[in-house]
Amino acid sequence: MYQYQKTHRFFAQVADDIKALAEAEIQALGAADTAQVYRGIHFAADPKTLYAVNFHSRLINRVLAPLVTFDCHSDRYLHKTAAAIRWEDFLAPSGTFAVFAAVSNSAIRHSKFAALRVKDAVADYFSGRIGKRPSVDTKHPDIWINLYINANRATISVDTSGGSLHRRGYRRASVPAPMVETLAAAIVQHTEWDGRVPLYDPFCGSGTLLCEAYMFARRMPAAILRRTFGFERFPDFDPSLWKRVREEGIRRMTSVPAGLIAGSDVSSEAVAAARTNCAAIDTGNAVALRITDVFDMADIRGKLIVCNPPYGVRLRSDTDLSGFYKRFGDFLKQRCTGSTAYIYFGDRTYIKRLGLKPAWKKALSTGGLDGRLVKYDLY
Repeated sequence: MYQYQKTHRFFAQVADDIKALAEAEIQALGAADTAQVYRGIHFAADPKTLYAVNFHSRLINRVLAPLVTFDCHSDRYLHKTAAAIRWEDFLAPSGTFAVFAAVSNSAIRHSKFAALRVKDAVADYFSGRIGKRPSVDTKHPDIWINLYINANRATISVDTSGGSLHRRGYRRASVPAPMVETLAAAIVQHTEWDGRVPLYDPFCGSGTLLCEAYMFARRMPAAILRRTFGFERFPDFDPSLWKRVREEGIRRMTSVPAGLIAGSDVSSEAVAAARTNCAAIDTGNAVALRITDVFDMADIRGKLIVCNPPYGVRLRSDTDLSGFYKRFGDFLKQRCTGSTAYIYFGDRTYIKRLGLKPAWKKALSTGGLDGRLVKYDLY
């Protein structure tokens, strides 16, 4: 038996800033005995819960199933241990695989070298037993293998998700520096939006916030467009149970009233991308989109404003946007009374330029940037 089969424990990779949200989310999906650690959450789950977490979670990146944990002081022993795993339980000799690794405070110092030794072990396993070895595909492999070594203690795991879960499948078109889906989902959850007040994004870009808001309001499983999962290749995969989990999730979906979610952007290219992306999940055209400059709008009153305004990375420039943010702050004060605004600042130096008193600020990092989500009550 593999380690995950004995312990029923898994590891969800998730950004540190949203671990508390993610822990509550997977607990609601049935995860037990959760424990937050660096870059993720350990949790216990039966097969049904494992399938549900992969299908529904909006916040985690992937779920790893540990195969073996061992003391590892040399690359030779790493290779020997990895080569002893029955890899045909997860991978056909004609299939493809990829290895990703993280190493710290250990005799093996380089993650790429460690990953290479595991790759060689998998290839040697098949070559020695079958005479044919699977190929490496670092983009769309049949199975992802993870190696984690810390203080000379190693764990080899297999990805139950089949690649990062942030790739929902609705991003058919894009604009420069689009928001990561898991970050957008976290922003929507931080607003505590219940789907009753209209939600508006005046800087919609390619529509990531709108898509995540729509999926949330409709109770749509985050991975509904995903074709395959890593757990489908596991030796203990239960197809009938997975079918029930999927059907139950789809059955719980609800409708979204037209106009409840809306957005705009000054860029026609961005709005075209948003329309394409929203159409992948919103077949009823419930999300309203239009091309307009926010400063040309009469008002945005009595709504939940959620947005990610322009900043240097998004504009691919070092333009000083202080004047823009002051003008936007004036717009919020003068034409958005009765609304509540949740603004994500990829560059938090602009928070003071808005000229409004925040109700709260939350750290939300993205793409190496130390971003902030800020709430404003617009009385």
